Amino acid sequence: MAETSNRSGLLLRTAPGPGVLHVLTGVIARHGGDITSVEIVDPETTYFELHLPGEIADLVNELRGLDIVREAVPVATLEKIYGKRIIIMGGGAQVGQVAIGAISEADRHNIRGEHISVDTIPLVGEKPLAEAVRAVARLPRAKALVLAGSLMGGEIEQAVREVRARGLLVVSLNMAGSVPDAADLVVTDPVQAGVMTVMAVAETAKFTVDRLTRRVF
Repeated sequence: MAETSNRSGLLLRTAPGPGVLHVLTGVIARHGGDITSVEIVDPETTYFELHLPGEIADLVNELRGLDIVREAVPVATLEKIYGKRIIIMGGGAQVGQVAIGAISEADRHNIRGEHISVDTIPLVGEKPLAEAVRAVARLPRAKALVLAGSLMGGEIEQAVREVRARGLLVVSLNMAGSVPDAADLVVTDPVQAGVMTVMAVAETAKFTVDRLTRRVF
């Protein structure tokens, strides 16, 4: 089912080939649609999230009339289903402990109407971690990053400063290296780090990082 608000999800199955995306976006533009996200799932499947000034049914009917379109289905947006994303990366053991706290706290908020999901990736090495940190800023719906490890610095620190400048909340475990100096919040206990990160992004919590009088716990 489509959402009742003007923010809509749209799944399209089309004939493959060059220029298909151009045709689809042209129709969306004619209906005043503002595309906020697009994903080419495979050569024949494209998923859009968009804001529409009118009913999505009018757009869907025109798309279904195109020769290249095999199926056009309004769907709930990923924002509606999965909500805000928290990304945890670093050493495997620390990542797992942070995830315990984050998932437990997210469950507490989700049963009260929130939509918060938690993603994890164990990584080692300065370059892979720096690349992964920068990539979080490109992930849809990502609101916070937790860096869970024993030693991080150098290029990772620079990457942290870059994504923070783009509005991403960064939480670091209290570790060796310069990353804790660059993070918004530093937490010693990994489980507590997961809990506090979820509380910081949840609308059903009253915890705000900007109001803290200290940033290391």
